[in-house]
Amino acid sequence: MNIYENLINRKTKIAIIGLGYVGMPIAHEFSKKVNVIGYDINEIKINRYLSGFDDTNEIGDEEIRETKIEFTSDEKKLSEASVFIVTVPTPINIDNTPNLLPVKMASKTIAKYLKKDSIVIYESTVYPGVTEEICMKILEKESGLICGKDFKIGYSPERINPGDKVNKLRNIVKIVSAIDNESREEIKKIYKIVVDADIHLARSIKVAEAAKVVENSQRDINIAFMNELAIVFDKMNIDTQDVIDAMNTKWNSLGFTPGLVGGHCIGVDPYYFIYEAEKLGYHSQIVLSGRKTNNNMSNFITKRIIKELIITEKLVSNAKVAIFGVTFKENTPDVRNSKVLDIVNHLKEYSIEPILYDPVANLEEISEGKYITNNLKDIADLDCIVYAVPHDEIRKIELDKLDSLFNKSLPNNKKIIIDIKSALDKDEVDIRGYRYWRL
Repeated sequence: MNIYENLINRKTKIAIIGLGYVGMPIAHEFSKKVNVIGYDINEIKINRYLSGFDDTNEIGDEEIRETKIEFTSDEKKLSEASVFIVTVPTPINIDNTPNLLPVKMASKTIAKYLKKDSIVIYESTVYPGVTEEICMKILEKESGLICGKDFKIGYSPERINPGDKVNKLRNIVKIVSAIDNESREEIKKIYKIVVDADIHLARSIKVAEAAKVVENSQRDINIAFMNELAIVFDKMNIDTQDVIDAMNTKWNSLGFTPGLVGGHCIGVDPYYFIYEAEKLGYHSQIVLSGRKTNNNMSNFITKRIIKELIITEKLVSNAKVAIFGVTFKENTPDVRNSKVLDIVNHLKEYSIEPILYDPVANLEEISEGKYITNNLKDIADLDCIVYAVPHDEIRKIELDKLDSLFNKSLPNNKKIIIDIKSALDKDEVDIRGYRYWRL
């Protein structure tokens, strides 16, 4: 195979299918060295990129304006490529079963323009077997070509951490596998164009698929353990963060903290493992238990908010509550599967319509019926502030500014602060006498 040489010499192109939080950074890095087609079915997204706006906040508007990526929503453009990297989302259905429709549709689209000696690489998270047993068969059926003979497939799970400015594509170890040794080596060379870290060659595609599902399931379980501790320590009237600070003095402490678990990876990937395990007759114990615990946290936090309002003698239905941060994690505009929105819905059950403040989120992606702003000037007369997702910009808010947002008639001991991520200095807050609770 000489696809790598053809890419480097710009005799062919690489196509990135799906330009979200994963696909955009990959396309951008490749475009510095080879010809790249950036394809997405979302015309609005493509037009935003063409206009120089990076809604993912992973690259930046200036970089987008200067990039050499050929942005398109015209699938016919894919005929110019010999390498296809699939980075479409793989969400879950309402019953928590895998939704493989995006990756299936991407495969059908690629198959129309697949030619001999091409390589198709999947990065989308799937359960073991999807690439070879579902995607490969679609490619063969729709193209009339034979995998292994006419074209090759590989799998390299995405490991990008949205909002993380330290662990980026270039310095994250890349897992690579393929249908055979020849194509695995070729894919390794292709990724070395954009990855400075090591390339780990997995023995099979299924191993690579499993590695992705397991690494996020592991994080989910560890966070669930901390969340369970937080629930119990709250009943014991023990500050969980104080316990964590003490525990972390031991050299082998893992450093996990409690919190909301949402997003498109940790909050989704374990269900892919659970689904495939149950198909094989095994009912997951630990992984499923972790999911249940983490999914319950928004309800637990909501009840704590209500409890604090009652303790401070507020009429719950008239309480004015502001939630700071609505994305699924810090410093990313992504609101997909954000558990903060679950808290919002739970509060509505108590007739509370919270004000949402987020200086980072894509506000247009928040569903209708919610009052959201990116300007603190729009917020006043509060009874309770919930620090849900402390973006860097939120962490910079000084206590004096925070105090000015409360109802001025309230004494400090009736100004409620709920700190889900322990973003505030507890000692400074306690000195002021606020009603303060942290997870």
